[in-house]
Amino acid sequence: MFESLSRAIGLTGGIAGAVCAGFMMIATPASAAPPPAGFEDLASRLLPTVVNISTTTKIAAADAQQMPEMPELPPGSPFEQFFKDFYDQYKNHKPQHDEKVSALGSGFVIDAKNGYIVTNNHVIKDADEIKVILHDNTTLEAKLVGTDEKTDVAVLKVKPSSELVAAKWGDSDNARVGSWVIAIGNPFGLGGTVTAGIVSARQRDINEGPYDDFIQTDASINRGNSGGPMFNTQGEVVGVNTAIFSPSGGSVGIGFAIPSNIVKNVVGQLIKYGKTKRGWLGVRIQQVTPEIADSLGLGKARGAMISSVTPKGPAEAAGLKSGDVILTFNGRDIEEMHQLPRIVAGAEVGKPSTLTVWRDGAKKDFTVTLGQLETAEAKGLLKDNAPTDEGAPAQDATKVDDLGLSLSVLDGAARKAYDVPASVKGVVVTDVTDDGPAAEKGVREGDVIVEVDQKEVATPKDVQDKVDAAKKAGRSSILLFLAHKDDTRFVALKLKK
Repeated sequence: MFESLSRAIGLTGGIAGAVCAGFMMIATPASAAPPPAGFEDLASRLLPTVVNISTTTKIAAADAQQMPEMPELPPGSPFEQFFKDFYDQYKNHKPQHDEKVSALGSGFVIDAKNGYIVTNNHVIKDADEIKVILHDNTTLEAKLVGTDEKTDVAVLKVKPSSELVAAKWGDSDNARVGSWVIAIGNPFGLGGTVTAGIVSARQRDINEGPYDDFIQTDASINRGNSGGPMFNTQGEVVGVNTAIFSPSGGSVGIGFAIPSNIVKNVVGQLIKYGKTKRGWLGVRIQQVTPEIADSLGLGKARGAMISSVTPKGPAEAAGLKSGDVILTFNGRDIEEMHQLPRIVAGAEVGKPSTLTVWRDGAKKDFTVTLGQLETAEAKGLLKDNAPTDEGAPAQDATKVDDLGLSLSVLDGAARKAYDVPASVKGVVVTDVTDDGPAAEKGVREGDVIVEVDQKEVATPKDVQDKVDAAKKAGRSSILLFLAHKDDTRFVALKLKK
């Protein structure tokens, strides 16, 4: 998923000119920390803790040959000859043998004795072979210990022939905006590369998961840096470099790292259990707007408002109900809705947690024993319209009978549920009728309709209006442009008579 950000928010793995209108002398406050004189000693000490990661994925020839069937286009359509030429060319050049696809990334040692290495999940996802290249160019086979797609973290294990050098965890909460940071990784496969910059922003949400809390930096991060560490000036890991914002595909000074305090918790669980064990509260929440805060007598807009409670879930058992506004969780203030899922996920399963909520114009305290998120997912409690503490309520679906599918607005919750990149715009398919036109052409739940008859659509009504116009014009089919993660395709659907 994360690799899909390359066009705009790109997975790490132009130089803008500055215009000076004048020159001004600015006095440096006595309390401001001076910039470091250099990073030579720090880089020399940290480089051995960072590794390059090489993966190989086998693609069977049968899979590589798969191609969507040629769309049924209206006679005389300008696309008819274009698609015919394209399909004919593909058939003449389709692969005959299994292929191997290689990829590069970065990682860092966190346990020298046991050989544990941290990287991004998207660096090693679906890999058949993982190799780790140490700073001295020693190559080791790596075993996958565990992964977590929600935070894009993975843990590997190697058996070194000589002693490794481990990095030390730092406290990412102490990484303030303006703090100096150093990124070390394997950009474009060049090997150990050191870049420096500052923390540009905190708590960035780039719509990549329910626990987005990225540290933004202007340190140069490029493809291949994914999974590499972000260090503070004490040489401690405060983040894992994961994504970049890049219209060009290269570094433009906007990179994103997962805070170390999130990674440490996930890594500890992966090493101990081979999987994550997240806390689960069992509520669906929404943002508290100024209007809502005013109507509740809350004053300042803050907290997370419960819109629904999962039956027989932890929250219901504790006495929480729809309309409550969660203000604190285990003593931590909830200023924004998106903070709550991260805090709940990091809390201990099966142990009492304390909450303060706003109800009936006053604060009330509750104690809740959290369930396990993964168990709730396995039971289907988070599917479809089941309540969840990971986002806002899903939009009601609109059924388009002529196409045999149901559609919803592509809001933040839908993007997370269907893993839709931020760059994709349109209307999301939430259900497909088994015997309808859409099902016959392979349209599936989670596909995004970007265009109908080469016109952009943003709501289910836009789609229905295009269908109605096509039927009124006497047409028997309609052309859709679909996106599914990184894949895009045209599909012509026959309209029901």
